[in-house]
Amino acid sequence: MLALSSTVTAFNGPAAPLSGFGPRATVSMETSGISWYKEGEGKIWDPLKLASTPEKFERLRYVEVKHGRIAMLAVTGHVIAASGARFGGELANGVKFTSITGSGYAALSQLSTADYALILGFIGFLEMRVMKVVPGAPAPYMPGDLRNGLWKEGWDMLSDKDKKSKINKELNNGRAAMMGIFGLMAHEAINGKPYVINEMLGWGQPY
Repeated sequence: MLALSSTVTAFNGPAAPLSGFGPRATVSMETSGISWYKEGEGKIWDPLKLASTPEKFERLRYVEVKHGRIAMLAVTGHVIAASGARFGGELANGVKFTSITGSGYAALSQLSTADYALILGFIGFLEMRVMKVVPGAPAPYMPGDLRNGLWKEGWDMLSDKDKKSKINKELNNGRAAMMGIFGLMAHEAINGKPYVINEMLGWGQPY
């Protein structure tokens, strides 16, 4: 559901203001680091005028990257669960993971209140304690860079061109995933058949 709230920011266009990545600057706790917004540089499709300042632009880009990542995980999880893959072990009240059928809403409807509480608690823990910029850590390379000075070798060995390419690929894949999970959720809510392409090809739903 978090992915759905970012559909507005998903249409800011490609990451045009990447030219040279700009100078380092401090704009906010989440996105301190690269100044991605330069007056007169690049073109940003912003019909709602949401990115009126560099700070707002970097905040929106951070949210877009974050929700794109959530959506990519959501689509992957939906497809894997629909394939029938399950963890070992049990949920609350002794319910086995293997007894949960389907994916998406169909699977969620079989969970208990305790299961929902565990899911939300884990998400909250990640949000507040893990997936954030740590004060005192090196400035992020881009909005959404949460390495906090770790795992530098692979990224730092890339050229600026390759970095731009990978950043744009993540943005585009995240945008596609936001639309993808929205489509899966919408179609499942309408008629219980999220995989529309399967129906078009005569394959039926995977569950």
